[in-house]
Amino acid sequence: MTEEERIFKGGLYASEEPELVEKKRKAHKLSQDYNTLYEEEQEAREKILHELLAVIGEGSFMLGPIHFHYGCHTQIGSHCFMNFNFTVQDDAKVTIGDHCNFGPNVTIVTPLHPMLGEERRGLMCNDGVERFLCYAKPVTIGNDCWFGANVVVCPGVTIGNNCVIGAGSVVTRDIPDNSFAAGTPAKVIRPITEEDTIYKRFPELR
Repeated sequence: MTEEERIFKGGLYASEEPELVEKKRKAHKLSQDYNTLYEEEQEAREKILHELLAVIGEGSFMLGPIHFHYGCHTQIGSHCFMNFNFTVQDDAKVTIGDHCNFGPNVTIVTPLHPMLGEERRGLMCNDGVERFLCYAKPVTIGNDCWFGANVVVCPGVTIGNNCVIGAGSVVTRDIPDNSFAAGTPAKVIRPITEEDTIYKRFPELR
């Protein structure tokens, strides 16, 4: 079994193995290449994203800078917008739906490290080799979600469709469809309903 297969099965894996290091270096380079381009160099930017990510939908735009750990483990839908400093540590798979908006400094994280300090320094494997081992859990985000600035999404979280996550929140558990959630850790504050229409706040639009 490859290290990547171990990741996707939720098992322990050694991130320093050459097969993973090569993928990470490629993603880091492509992220850096993207960050050197100006916003109007759209064709060159799109070419990089298609090489960097597993899937990138039509009309999705990342302001930059961006930071992807693997890139090839991330799928992004159509018509999404990512503001400054969008960071995805996608050891496990990250799936983002359509029409999602991300404020500045949003971070999505999938890996988990041992809780005991001595185990983070290395674990002895069955073959007698000590390795730095961790495991990872996928993150799934539905359609039509909005993330405020400085949101952190933690490993294993699923966020439903049509959710709003308040600025500065740390999302550690699943958020159901049509929810406004905020806080550290994030909790559902209330459901989102038709009463939240922008027309109610700005009646002159009618």
